[in-house]
Amino acid sequence: MSAQRRPTDPSGLERYYVVTGGRSGPGGSASTLDVATLIVSRSAPVTGMQPEHEEILRRCREPLSVAELGAHLGLPFNIIAVLLTDLLEADRVEARDPVPAHDARRGPDLALLQEVLSGLERL
Repeated sequence: MSAQRRPTDPSGLERYYVVTGGRSGPGGSASTLDVATLIVSRSAPVTGMQPEHEEILRRCREPLSVAELGAHLGLPFNIIAVLLTDLLEADRVEARDPVPAHDARRGPDLALLQEVLSGLERL
């Protein structure tokens, strides 16, 4: 008797393992990524790239958050973070803070807070 073969699920854990080359989490420059970090392409996709890397470069011609990128590609955060590690280390994308960090001595930008307050009051 021959053993039954289990059908391969291309959208399951095996796919994630293949996409990340077996890596389970980001390292290096991507370890500071969060869901609000904006990603911007620095180069166009090249022939022979992994399809997910190509898709990231195409979608990030304009700034796109890590969360939005994950939703578009249908991949969880840790998988996107591993892929972004590859692209960050190859200098193919840039990671930006969604809002520039403020000077700790000055506190938050008061003009921005006033705009937010005005918007909330109009609701």
